[in-house]
Amino acid sequence: MRNAQGGSPSAARPEDLIDRIAKDSDKEAFSALFDLFAPRVKYFLVRQGTSMELAEELAQEALLTVWRKADYFAKSRGTAASWIFTIARNLRIDAARRDKRAQLFAMTDNVDVDREDPAQPDDLVTAAESAVRVREAMRDLPAEQLEVVRLSFVEGAAHSEIAERLDLPLGTVKSRLRLAMRRMRKSLEDFE
Repeated sequence: MRNAQGGSPSAARPEDLIDRIAKDSDKEAFSALFDLFAPRVKYFLVRQGTSMELAEELAQEALLTVWRKADYFAKSRGTAASWIFTIARNLRIDAARRDKRAQLFAMTDNVDVDREDPAQPDDLVTAAESAVRVREAMRDLPAEQLEVVRLSFVEGAAHSEIAERLDLPLGTVKSRLRLAMRRMRKSLEDFE
């Protein structure tokens, strides 16, 4: 298939390829985009300290995200390359967070909970009071902020997963979390 300028899809600008993917689910345009960006994204991730195997996996995941979310790309907000590399960077961050959580859980598996001192009554009361304050602070959040807080902190979902589940841009998810934390911090300071 030839592009509008009469050249092959691989000669098309990346922005035009994404546009064709968004409008027509053009597999040939996706293949050209994949061939152009997969090696570059993989190299970028390796330079960031990602293992070769994980970099390969994340590069593929980043480009599959482009396939699924091509209609979210806005030329007015940046280039195709900056959008694709931002997706890859966010996936790398999410993978690092998952890895840290896994390491934390692995460390807690070795803890003998029976040998720890039982909680003291004062500690239990303080923890219960804190939980009540947090719940009250959460009640003051707008519904859209409460939802991202719940998904992030209660379910432990990564920001990119929340964005996908709520069909929101990643920046919106991060912004809502930031605003919610600021509002909750202010509410909790008012208690003290």
